[in-house]
Amino acid sequence: MVMGMRMTLVMTIIGPDRTGLVDALARPIAEHNGNWLESRMCRLGGQFAGIVRVEVESSDADALRDAIDAIKIEGLQITVQSDPSTSDPISASMVSVELVGQDRPGLLREITGVFARHSLNVEELTSECAEAPLGGGKLFKANATLSIPEQADLDAVGDDLEKIAADLLVDIRVAPETV
Repeated sequence: MVMGMRMTLVMTIIGPDRTGLVDALARPIAEHNGNWLESRMCRLGGQFAGIVRVEVESSDADALRDAIDAIKIEGLQITVQSDPSTSDPISASMVSVELVGQDRPGLLREITGVFARHSLNVEELTSECAEAPLGGGKLFKANATLSIPEQADLDAVGDDLEKIAADLLVDIRVAPETV
């Protein structure tokens, strides 16, 4: 079998969580000869949220889009976009940042503001609020993977994050990302 031109599609999915939802998405991808490359999915407040990147023959792409549109009837909001980027790995360095501190409105905005001022790109971010031990209120916890430009000064980034930490009791650890 001769392979034709392949293309990459990125899908975002949100809707009420229920059993079988991922299978409902995987089925048409497989039926249209798509290859599920990567995904991030989770349940947030009773809603399912996900992002999926698939590769498919260009000749099968429209049929796959139509099959995905049929799933929308089941209460899901799904957006399918062509991914024009190449699959070449990004050459930027990566770092991990872990944050833990007393939660308060605006905390994440202040942290991501530091990232933006230093031209750090958020590749992945997870966060949650949880009860602190011994009735200490709510704790904010976040883990971020960032790509950093070659000229980035991680000491300056750490200093700026520590300024937030001093004000907000945030524990910040910046360490090189392991591959």
